Amino acid sequence: MKISIFGAGYVGAVSAACLAQEGHHVVAVDPDPNKIRPLLAGESPIIEPGLPDLIRAAVTSGRLKATSDAGAAIAESELSLICVGTPSRSDGSLNTEYLKRVSEEIGAAIRTKNVFHSIVVRSTCLPGTTDEIVVPALEAASGLKAGEGFGIAYLPEFLRESTAIKDYYDPGVIVFGYRDGTTLERLQEIHEHLARPKFIVDIRTAEGIKYANNAWHAVKISFSNEMGNVLSTAGIDSHIALNILCSDDRLNISRAYLMPGFAFGGSCLPKDLRALISLSRRQGTPAPLLEATLSANEAQINRAYNMIVERGQRRIGIVGLSFKPDTDDLRESPLVELAERLYGRGYELNIYDPNIRLARLTGANASFIKARLPHLAGLLKEDIDTVISESDVIVVGNRAEMNGSIRKVAPTTPIIDLVRVEGSRRTQGNYHGICW
Repeated sequence: MKISIFGAGYVGAVSAACLAQEGHHVVAVDPDPNKIRPLLAGESPIIEPGLPDLIRAAVTSGRLKATSDAGAAIAESELSLICVGTPSRSDGSLNTEYLKRVSEEIGAAIRTKNVFHSIVVRSTCLPGTTDEIVVPALEAASGLKAGEGFGIAYLPEFLRESTAIKDYYDPGVIVFGYRDGTTLERLQEIHEHLARPKFIVDIRTAEGIKYANNAWHAVKISFSNEMGNVLSTAGIDSHIALNILCSDDRLNISRAYLMPGFAFGGSCLPKDLRALISLSRRQGTPAPLLEATLSANEAQINRAYNMIVERGQRRIGIVGLSFKPDTDDLRESPLVELAERLYGRGYELNIYDPNIRLARLTGANASFIKARLPHLAGLLKEDIDTVISESDVIVVGNRAEMNGSIRKVAPTTPIIDLVRVEGSRRTQGNYHGICW
């Protein structure tokens, strides 16, 4: 395939070298002569292990060229990758000036082109940037419509500096954010030889996936550092502890806890997190991420509460009360906390949880009920149908119990879904997912 790459920095240079190595004909485009000059000489414009050899071989073979002429590069290619920088402004927002400028240059170049050209954004940009900045600039400069007169897509990169070439050939996942079939087919062809999981999503989702990845990496590093500080101060080799943590791919490195939904609760997580924070304070070891985790959990409960209040109804049905399905454990259940807030504000509650029966509760749960929820007996219903029929808003906190009954809810009754009963449903009309 004939490919032009706009931006000969880190992502652009690595992409150009690897694509040329795979047999594609690539032209790198950059206004900076300090990047074009070394490429023309077969040298790498950046420091990256293995890259100088790839660039030298690609230039020698004639499969990699470099220029500052955007029009010439577009004329001899069928697909363009935008790899320009999106640096931070002083307020933390992204500077998309380079992204807009290069989109205008590409748009002007494809205006008189008689064949369908695909433009693929690789620059890291916030969700909506391609649709709100790149596409309008391309359309205005070209006089063509995205998806019809030219192709548009977003291809997030997951390259780490110092291991970029290895990451290029062996990525964790490959994500195609697309709008038109032709551009998608071209991207699939380029990546066909890479036997890695491939996902096809819309452009905005692909942009969001890139940020979710980077934020998650940052959180993992800060978490590891905080735990290392606390553990080492307690006389523990933190590398041994974290090594073992990473060995558990059933829970620690898995989807089990990485699925957006309601707050965490139960007899372990809140208690142990508070104990760890208490230890860090006694040590004089700051643990801001761990402390913020409790605040983040509280914010999710507040979010659910506000979603209910915004509906403007007073009779609230809650499906589920224990901290998670298939247990009767009410200790630190976020659903209990939510119910208490609503009850304290005078809302009329109807609650159904098949595992919570006053006559069957014993031990810690019985003590919990007597101490904190003595009024619970009057709120619990024996069946889910009663909750549905006697409530003006339905709050879903238990997927299993609601799954077979969600169709019984009247179309005019708002549903606040905290667990995503149906994976295909997103907030629309009277259905409100807490974060989907």
